[in-house]
Parts: sequence; C-alpha cells; structure tokens
Amino acid sequence: MPRGLFITLEGLDGSGKTTQIKRLTSWMQQRSLDPVVTRQPGGTVTGDRIRALLLDSASTPLAPMTEMALMFADRAQAVAEIIEPALAAGRIVLCDRFTDSTEAYQGGGRQLGSELVLNLHQLICGNLQPDLTLLLLPSLQASLTRARRRNERHAAETGQDENRFEQEQGEFFRRVWEKYREIALREPQRVVLIEGNLSVDEVHDQIVEAVSERFVTVQHHG
Repeated sequence: MPRGLFITLEGLDGSGKTTQIKRLTSWMQQRSLDPVVTRQPGGTVTGDRIRALLLDSASTPLAPMTEMALMFADRAQAVAEIIEPALAAGRIVLCDRFTDSTEAYQGGGRQLGSELVLNLHQLICGNLQPDLTLLLLPSLQASLTRARRRNERHAAETGQDENRFEQEQGEFFRRVWEKYREIALREPQRVVLIEGNLSVDEVHDQIVEAVSERFVTVQHHG
C-alpha cells in the first residue's frame, strides 16, 4: 500500500490555523478523502495531559529545556500512536503544529537555537518530515491581537486557561515570527508560505492550491 500524505499547518497563535484546518478537512471530505486530523501538543491521552501542563499559566516558571522536552515527549507519542500508523495505512494526516513550532517557539522565541531542536527531532521522531507544511504568517500584530481575544473567550467559556505563551512580551513573538520565516526560506520544497493579512477565503484558496499541487506530484511519482 502506498504511504499516506503528511500535511502540517504552522503559524503563531492567532494566525488562523484552527479555522483553516477545519476548512481543509471539509474540502477533503467532500472529495472522499478522509484525513486523520490531530494537533500538537495534544491529540493523544498522554499528549492532552502534557498540553494542559505546557499551556496553563500556572506552569510558570518552566525552564526552556523542560518546555522543549515536554513538546518532544508529546510529539513522540503522537508519531507512534497516530501519525505513523495512519501514514502506513495510506491515510492523509493533517496536523496542527509539528517540529517547526518547536523550532520557532523554543529555538527562536526561547533562544535555544535551531540545531538543538533539529537534532532532537532526528533522535526522538526518527526525523519524520511532513510532505507539505502550510505556514500562515499574517502580520505579527494581527496574530497577537487575535490570539489574546480568542484565549479570553476560551477561558470565559470553559474556565480553562491556555494563556501561558500569550503572557510573553512582544520581543519573544518577534523572534518566533522571524524563525518561522527563516524555516520557510531554508525549506522551500516543503514549506508553502502564506503571508499577509488575507481574508479566511483567500488563505483557504492558497491552501487548496498548494495541497492540490502536492497531490498531483505524489500521484505522478507514486
């Protein structure tokens, strides 16, 4: 059986990833493609417990190395439990965040550097690479405003606080944003950069175009 297709969505909180994953999922379902949809951190029972620890404001102070180790613990579980079995079964996997997030947030934001993140990825995740990464990069200000608004709404609705990263200063997010750009420039074959303050429909159209192109390539080579 041919191996499945691994697609990740990346970007700062507030970049519109969640909305776009829902749109892309329904676009695929309408074409009888039934993707496995997951997220990081989270997506497994173990991962959801790690997510609660990582994103809760009460988890400060968390040493940067601890934070990164927890991200990889979550990812290793997701790869073993969800991602690899689905790809082996020929399924499409849509994942909200993967190692690019760790490189951007911990490598860039926390200033641990890219090399450490990429070495750990090789060691812990067998260097599993997405076939396609859709990187949503609206302006920094637009993302931050949207993320704060969403978290306030989420806390009000559920009583859960997933606000720990939003408490960081602007300089932290500037480093994350710049690291994402750097990844896109370094890996243009894998990463499709969708930049600027576009409408939800405009972003969706660019995503569909990128995904359709990748399918043609895969079918052609497969």
